[in-house]
Amino acid sequence: MDSLDSVAETVLHRRYLQQDEEGTIVETPDEMFRRVAADLATAEAQFGGDVEPTEERFYEAISNLDFLPNSPTLMNAGTELQQLAACFVLPVEDSIDSIFTAVKQTALIHQSGGGTGFSFSQLRPEGDVVKKTGGVASGPVSFMKIFDAATEQIKQGGRRRGANMGVLDVTHPDVEEFITSKSDDDVLRNFNLSVATDAEFWEAHASGDAYEIVNPRTDATVRQATPDAILDEIAEAAWETGDPGLLFLDTINEHNPTPHLGRIEATNPCGEVPELPYEACILGSINLGQHTDGEEVDWEKLRDTVHLAVRFLDNAIEMSEFPVPEIEEMVTNTRRLGLGVMGFHDMLVDLRIPYVSEGAVEFADELMEFVHEESWAASRQLADEREPFPEWENSIREAPMRNATTTTIAPTGTISLIAGCSASIEPIYNVAYTKHVMGGLDIVNDRFVDMARERGFYSEELVEDLHGRTTIQNVERIPDDVKRLFQTAHDVPADHHLQVQAAFQEHVDNAVSKTVNLPQSASVDDVKEIFLSARDLDLKGITVFRSGSKPEQVLGESPLKEECVGECDYVSPRQES
Repeated sequence: MDSLDSVAETVLHRRYLQQDEEGTIVETPDEMFRRVAADLATAEAQFGGDVEPTEERFYEAISNLDFLPNSPTLMNAGTELQQLAACFVLPVEDSIDSIFTAVKQTALIHQSGGGTGFSFSQLRPEGDVVKKTGGVASGPVSFMKIFDAATEQIKQGGRRRGANMGVLDVTHPDVEEFITSKSDDDVLRNFNLSVATDAEFWEAHASGDAYEIVNPRTDATVRQATPDAILDEIAEAAWETGDPGLLFLDTINEHNPTPHLGRIEATNPCGEVPELPYEACILGSINLGQHTDGEEVDWEKLRDTVHLAVRFLDNAIEMSEFPVPEIEEMVTNTRRLGLGVMGFHDMLVDLRIPYVSEGAVEFADELMEFVHEESWAASRQLADEREPFPEWENSIREAPMRNATTTTIAPTGTISLIAGCSASIEPIYNVAYTKHVMGGLDIVNDRFVDMARERGFYSEELVEDLHGRTTIQNVERIPDDVKRLFQTAHDVPADHHLQVQAAFQEHVDNAVSKTVNLPQSASVDDVKEIFLSARDLDLKGITVFRSGSKPEQVLGESPLKEECVGECDYVSPRQES
């Protein structure tokens, strides 16, 4: 097992390692990795595979931090809970029974470590008639507050920090209320929000025409709205609060692998997994910084890790127990996986490629094409060994595959701390800073320290001086070529964030969770321009975060948007004696 740094040790002890009834930690990090590997390897026996050799390969990969699965797998595999998925979408139909069934199912999922997404677009608008009672409807936003309150109580119970995605279609009569619903700091604290758009909206925007606002209960047009005016409202709210983002449902459904099962209308809390109602997805990420050899990519090792990770995640589907029967049925039918990457900026440093460069975008395209092709090859191999996913014959996949999807890009907010790498495909926050979670975690970039020592400009005073800065570009003691390699999130122009996201999205089955960070001085028009550019780049969704626009700041005064879009604050459940 690779040695863990102090940050990883802290994260594991506070959130991941198993506890007894008194809250005492009862396993070591190495025992956690062994527990997970042993549990997932057990699935091999169902298909005539070799359990013990597979366990060793799984153990080596995760204990050496080459690859890590999503948090629920690390916490729950081999325990009584055994719920291993991170991402869920639940249906919310226009009835009290459906709404409160979804609230109950949400509580069960959050209790087990998962996050939930919903489309509230089927709910009748505020003021609409309720025939059974003769009253009037309170609208989607009011019911979202019920979901939020339930999430808050589970959070207060100490099990996890709940995370939700709320989606409302741009054609819904309450869309303006939805757009501005988080202007009050205390409202929908456990939700990320996205407005769903489709081709008709964007065609109307391009032509300057109005589009129809439709009551979902009656399918009747109630009024018309101007797309540009709605985009102005979305941009202003996002500028102020970080929400809502945008979803491009036409692009999402163009790539829906199982359109015969329905139209996708929602995503998980971070937006990287668009799913049908009751679908779930088990995620995992490859630590790219572990796959370099000097200043070159170790493509052979990366290929091996991709194939092993797909097998690991497919086994996790076999071993997972889901809290809702409908979820188990959908997962069995589609077997959706989400293999992604983290440590992208670390790998760029090793390859001596600045994050803000055309070379970085070109390399992102090459890298993810490789990961995607190998993940599909691994899934096809598993289909030969086992069988294709049950809905394969009716899907858009031509060759038999074990999984409807294999790739995604998740935020990796917490598992990247365990791996000691840069988060997901994001630029680093800084070379030295305090992350304001778990009482404060002091992060120092090891690659920067190593390079500073090699180049002879390292000192403890330098690191102390850099602590808390949002950029090193104005520090004279650091050579210019080193500055270019360690550009931070605050140095990256918005259009470059989008180019990196688009390069990865080109080779991802699901979607890419990435935040476009903006300085506090950015304007509402800047935000709107990013939304328009995201549409032009054929992205599936877009999130913008302007520094200082959200009161809960995880990384300090100029944070990345990680309080809800990162890994959930989930504490491993205590074991029963």
